[in-house]
Amino acid sequence: MFKLFTTGFWEVIARLILRNRIAILITIGLITVALGSQWKNMRFTYTEANLLPDDHEVNVTYNEFLKIFGEEGNLIVLGVKDSSLFTVEKLNAWNRLSEDFKSYDEVDAVLSIKDLQKLVKNTDKQKFELEPFIKDSIESLDQITILEKELFEQYPFYDNFLFNKNTKTVRTAIYLKKDIVNTSARKDFIIDVLEQKIEAFENANNLDVRVSGMPYIRTLNAQNIVDEIGLFVGAALLVTSLIFFFFFRSFRATFISLIVVSIGVMWTLGIIGFLNYEITVLTALIPPLIIVIGIPNCIFLINKYQNEVKSHGNKVKSLQRVVTKIGNATLMTNVTTASGFATFMLTESTLLKEFGVVASLSILAIFMLCLLIIPIIYSFMPFPKDRHLEHLNKRWIGGFVNWMERMVKERKITIYFSAVILLIVSMIGIFQIKVSGSLIEDMPKNQEFFQDIRFFESEFNGIMPLEIMVDTKRKKGVMKLSTLKRMNELEELIDEIPELSRPVSVVSLVKYSKQAYYNGNPKYYQLPTSQENSFILSYAKNSSSEANLLKSFVDSTGQYARITTFMKDIGTDKMERIEEDLQAKIDKVFPKENYNVTITGKALVFQKGTTYLVKNLAISLSLAIFLISLFMAYMFRSFRMILISLIPNLLPLIITAGLMGYLGVPIKPSTILVFSIAFGISVDDTIHFLAKYRQELQANHWKIRKSVYAALRETGVSMFYTSIVLFFGFSVFTISSFGGTVALGALVSATLLFAMLSNLLLLPSLLLSLERSIANKEVLKEPSINIIPEEDDENLKD
Repeated sequence: MFKLFTTGFWEVIARLILRNRIAILITIGLITVALGSQWKNMRFTYTEANLLPDDHEVNVTYNEFLKIFGEEGNLIVLGVKDSSLFTVEKLNAWNRLSEDFKSYDEVDAVLSIKDLQKLVKNTDKQKFELEPFIKDSIESLDQITILEKELFEQYPFYDNFLFNKNTKTVRTAIYLKKDIVNTSARKDFIIDVLEQKIEAFENANNLDVRVSGMPYIRTLNAQNIVDEIGLFVGAALLVTSLIFFFFFRSFRATFISLIVVSIGVMWTLGIIGFLNYEITVLTALIPPLIIVIGIPNCIFLINKYQNEVKSHGNKVKSLQRVVTKIGNATLMTNVTTASGFATFMLTESTLLKEFGVVASLSILAIFMLCLLIIPIIYSFMPFPKDRHLEHLNKRWIGGFVNWMERMVKERKITIYFSAVILLIVSMIGIFQIKVSGSLIEDMPKNQEFFQDIRFFESEFNGIMPLEIMVDTKRKKGVMKLSTLKRMNELEELIDEIPELSRPVSVVSLVKYSKQAYYNGNPKYYQLPTSQENSFILSYAKNSSSEANLLKSFVDSTGQYARITTFMKDIGTDKMERIEEDLQAKIDKVFPKENYNVTITGKALVFQKGTTYLVKNLAISLSLAIFLISLFMAYMFRSFRMILISLIPNLLPLIITAGLMGYLGVPIKPSTILVFSIAFGISVDDTIHFLAKYRQELQANHWKIRKSVYAALRETGVSMFYTSIVLFFGFSVFTISSFGGTVALGALVSATLLFAMLSNLLLLPSLLLSLERSIANKEVLKEPSINIIPEEDDENLKD
């Protein structure tokens, strides 16, 4: 199949492009309109990124929990830490604000201080009843004093739930309806209702209200992703066009390139809409990514056209040679880049699969657009003026090329020594890399909602839910005293872990019931004895009030119970240790023949997802290296050349990994992408260099030295141009407010800079040092794909 990609084949393509210019432009326009119509199908994600495969054990356990207890991430919390809140006017205003939210369809329940109920014993009816702490409204400071004493000293059931008795921080819990938590209705309520009402309350009462909870965090986080797409696209266009203009000093060439990459961005958004994918933190990166990758294509094509025009002055011949001589090279480099992204399609993670599909299709699309649009637009334009070609004679570029040639000629030992030192130092750094599975680490730290997360961590030990589900394997098994005692033993361990909040479960309710049975005496807030249990249960069975409280903690059959705690933002290492401690306690306390106890929750799912991705990083990168090696093998038909080409591309990856260790940049979902992306892009320079090198070998009768220097001079400028564009293009991502995106941009930029130097210095040095091993035609056989066709002296016809 690849035999088709010969000079003759590309000559046919060139003639087809130039003879059907209007038809091709109309076709591109129609495709652009068609893909533009798919934008309406784009939707922004309303859930956290699930990094695990759907059938992964952790996902299966979590979905089983949701099936029994419903969506866990439906809690929004409002908090105030201000002593002035405990005044008649402000406390009533706080209660009215909470009461107001109950009228909205999106809200399932609201719990504020006014909603708190005392569980009291009715001896006559032998049942428990609920009695409000505040009957109507607060009328005096004496009432507030009594309320504080009751809440902070007499009723431990509510401690650390709606208040922190040590700091006097008060909060309100708003439970959204579970069926709207993962829909656009959640966003509409939070942006249009919740934030507006809170702002009005703050202005009226001079109080600072903190807001958090998974629905709120997810909404504002998703909104930041949406806002940054336009920012990235604009910044990428600005930076790459400025660099492009700096190199070419031509408004015409710059404008043409911007047209091409802008259409590429429109196609990318259309592909996302056509495939009905969500805009996630990863797919949001693809539009600016296409700009950054598309501009180097434009550089190669426009640079070739201007070189041809300067060489022989024939415009038509120049345009045909742009296609015949650069077509294969840009095809192969774009295919290798797309392959680096396509390896993500082979993972089991839906998030990464979608990213891989859209990125690889978009890269191939931008290649087609560059190859079709640039020659066609230039065919309609007048012959380039001398000022358009001045950049071809830049002295500083010549000086840079001379420096590279001098280094390769005279300083090979220095180059090798530097590479080995960098390798050793980087390997030491790699062992210092940590893994991070934090759900909020990459969120914008300058945003108010991130500061609120830290506030609730400080006051209530976190907002990320961690759930433990207890399956008693029989109906009504939860309320057995033996089960409650086992759960209580586990809760005592959770209470001792500083990273976790005080657990809430049916155990707390049973303790509260015993306290109520003893007329509210706080010293009886404990599990009942076997003798007490029968009396207390008889009261509980007669109480509809207790049944309402119970349904949050126990399923309708009484077989399943949940223990809910909230976790601080901690690293993967700590999370794993906590999980091990909990599991050890579970194994000890709950006999497996009678109980099935599982740890789950969004925090755990995300942490497990990160661990899963790290394990698959080696597979993804190995696949990228393998696929690209296959391309190299088919192009050059030389095993030794494959090894020589891989060394200068693997070294930058190792250096970057070492930098991550030294700079404390952890392995996480965002930084995992760096290696496959950077390898897929950096190997393009190697392909260009080796293709030109092989051609020079044939022209120079297999004289290695002469061929290496000629290839270095010929490709060095283009490699420098494209690497600089890529470096500054990826640097655009460092303006993001998301820590992961910043790390991705900085690391890929650094890797590509190392890769450029490696390909311009280490690669030619290796070729010269291994001169005897590769200086024969058997090592460099006639390639299956002629990347750079040989000069054809016959003038190409129009």
